[in-house]
This record gives sequence, structure tokens and C-alpha cells, in this order.
Amino acid sequence: MKLVIFSGAISLIVVLVATPMLIRFLRAHGYAQAIRVSTEGEPYPEHAGKLGTPSMGGLAILGGIVLGYLGAHIIAWRAPSASAMLALFLAVGLGVVGMADDYLKIFKQRSMGVRGRTKLLGQAAVALTFAWLSLQFPDASGRTPASHAISFFRDSRLVLPTVLFVLWVWFLVTATTNAVNLTDGLDGLAAGAAVLPFCAYTLLSVWQYGHDCIFHQPRCYDVRDPLDLAVFAAACAGACLGFLWWNTAPAQIFMGDTGSLALGGAIAALAVLSRTELLLPLLCGLFVIVTLSVIGQVGSYKLTGRRMFRMAPLHHHFEMKGWPEIQIVVRFWIIQGICIAAALGFFYAEWVRQ
Repeated sequence: MKLVIFSGAISLIVVLVATPMLIRFLRAHGYAQAIRVSTEGEPYPEHAGKLGTPSMGGLAILGGIVLGYLGAHIIAWRAPSASAMLALFLAVGLGVVGMADDYLKIFKQRSMGVRGRTKLLGQAAVALTFAWLSLQFPDASGRTPASHAISFFRDSRLVLPTVLFVLWVWFLVTATTNAVNLTDGLDGLAAGAAVLPFCAYTLLSVWQYGHDCIFHQPRCYDVRDPLDLAVFAAACAGACLGFLWWNTAPAQIFMGDTGSLALGGAIAALAVLSRTELLLPLLCGLFVIVTLSVIGQVGSYKLTGRRMFRMAPLHHHFEMKGWPEIQIVVRFWIIQGICIAAALGFFYAEWVRQ
């Protein structure tokens, strides 16, 4: 448990200290994200007040996660596990993809960044590599970081061949990263919403460690490195909290795609490696709702010529209705909290029923 505490604390402190330094550097060089504005045929919420706010704050988040996780292991003088290193690989790899997008937005002043197809190809390359590697590195008991079986609370009887498993993980990673990316539209919304699933995965992984099958307990969980996944999740939670201090309204910095893709990748990695893939939609309830609002908006317009919302994603719909930004953010955090409570309730209920 000391590792979990050290990881979260180091990550929190690193991001709290590093983010204002990053803000000063970006402002000194005029590196601010282009702000989308309304056009005659496409209205957009008034965000002129955000003009000049630096982006690419995800660099501080990634730094906090890496230093928090590795720093805890250095203090305790313990070797990192294969599972957590794979989770780090996915988060950092997707962060690099997002960094390319932020580069175009900041340096080239292209508000839309990298083309969608190019971004998806980059995400696919990282996700497919992660998926294949997660089936390698067996421990002394023969357990690999991930399992071919589809999982809800633990491995089910539905076992996928390697090719389908890799495609399954690719889908999960792509869906989660883009869901977090779509939610990152208001000050503090994505960072605050991401803290909750990371805290949930910290608790969930610690619980799995206490009921690990290597201890020959009934109702056990057959996860390769549950405690180290808790250490990684704590580092992610600490990084998000530290960044939220500077990102809450009025934001002094945006996380950009560097942060949103990295956080989405970290969440997806935890779902795959903790064998809770089908629990992921509930643990990421707010991100799912926001994504569905975009799908519904596009589908409705193509089928009927009418839009379901004034604007998608959903948070912009409420902006267009006149809701204050901070009110939208806090209420969306509450929705995420309810989803997290339900997910943890289902997880515990499944253990009790056995």
C-alpha cells in the first residue's frame, strides 16, 4: 500500500509544480491553441475569453504519471511489473499521437489539428502493439498481463482467438481515447471526470490484490499484477488532480490531445489488464454519454435532417442553452460520480454473491 500512496503523492506534487512552469514557458513563446469561433452557418459557444490560453498541458500529466509510478518503485526499491509498464506504454504512446495533433493546433494554428484518419492510424498502431504485447510476459504461474477471455469482473467462458482479441482491444482503446477527447471541451471537465475512474481502479486493483488467486483464496481474481496496477492508477489520479488545480475554470492551461488521448489510453489499459473490460462503460459513464450525444447528433441529422441537440458534444448543447460553464462541469462530474458508485457497487455485489 505504501507504493500506492507514494505514487499518487509524487505524481500530484510533480504536476502541481511542473504545470505553472509549463504555462510560463508556453506563454513566453506565444504557444496558445487556436480557438474555434462561430460562423454564419455554424454557431459555436462564445469562447473568446479563452483566447491566448496555452495548450499541451498533457505533457505535465504524462510527466507526473511516469515520475509518480517510477519514483514510488525507486523509493521502495522494487522492480516495475510487466502489466504497469504496458499501461505506461499505451498512455505515453497515445500521448505522443496527441502531441502531434497539438503541434498543428498550436504551431500551425489549425483548430482542427491532425486529420481524423491520420490520428486514428496513429492510435491503431499503438493500440495493436499494446494488445499483442499484453499477451506476452507470463509470470511464474503462467499468467500474462491480459487474457484472451472477455471479462466483466473476471475472465468469462468467452475466449477469443488472438486476432479477435487484438481487434477487441483496439476497439476499446480507440473508443475510450476518443470519448475522453470529446469530453475535453470545458475547463476542468475531462480532468475532473478522469480522476474518478482512476480512483476507482486504484480501489478495485487493491481489492483484487487482497483476493489474488496466488493466495489460494476462494472467490479470487486471476490478475497478473493487481497491486502494481493500483500504483499506476494512483499515479494517474494524482496527475489529474494536480493538473485540475490549474485547469479548473477559468483554465490557465488546456490538456490538449496530448493529455486526453493519454488519459483515455491509461483507462483502457487498466480495464484490459485488470480483466474488467465490460465494466468499462459504467466506470466511464460520462464519457460514454458524451460520445453517444455525438453519435446521436450525426445519425439524427443524416436520417431526418434535424439535430437532436443545439450542438454536440452534449456539454456544448447546455452552453448554447445558456448554462454557466462551471455549472455544466460540476453537474457532469456528479453524473460521473454516480456511474462510478454504480460500477463499484456491481463489482462488490458480484464478489458477495459467490
